Amino acid sequence: MMATTHAAMGLSLAASLVWVAPELATVAAVGALVGSVFPDVDLFVGVHRKTLHFPVYYTVAAGATGFVATVSTSALTVGLTFFFLSAALHSVLDWFGAGDELRPWDRTSNRAVYVHPTKRWLQPQYVVRYDGAPEDLVLTLLFSVPPMFAFDGVLRVVVALSVAIALVYTGFRKRVPDWLGI
Repeated sequence: MMATTHAAMGLSLAASLVWVAPELATVAAVGALVGSVFPDVDLFVGVHRKTLHFPVYYTVAAGATGFVATVSTSALTVGLTFFFLSAALHSVLDWFGAGDELRPWDRTSNRAVYVHPTKRWLQPQYVVRYDGAPEDLVLTLLFSVPPMFAFDGVLRVVVALSVAIALVYTGFRKRVPDWLGI
C-alpha cells in the first residue's frame, strides 16, 4: 500500500479522539501519522518489510502503551499509543498487499512482511494488488474522509496533500521502475 494509504488509516484512528478527548486528538494524530509511515523507513535502511516492520511487536507495544494511557493519560502516552497502533496496522496491512518487489504486478516475490517471533515471511495476499493500484487509491480516499472532517489547520492540509500525492502516484505508478532505470 502507498504511504498515503497508511497515513490516512492512522489519522482515521486518531480522528476518533476528536469526540472522546479533543484535547488529545492532535497529539494522537501526530503519533499516528509518524507511526503509520515509520515502518517504511526500512526502504532506505535495512531490508524492506523486515527491518522496521513488526506486526507482532508493534501490536504488543500498542496494547501496553494503550493500557498505560488509560491509567495515566498524558500527551506522551497517547502519542506513543497511536504511534504503535498505526505502525502495527501498517505492518499487518502490508501482508494484504503485494510482495516487496519493484514491479509487484509481476508477482515475483513471496515476501510480504517478516514476522520476527516465527522467523518467517508471510506471503502476499494481493487484496491490494500493488502500491498505487486503483484499489489502493480508493482506500486512501475513503480513509481520508474522517481526518479531513475531524481536524483543521496543518493536519487538514497534510490530508489534502496526501490525497493529491496519491492521485499523481497512482497515475504514474507502473512507470516508476522504468524512470528509475530498474
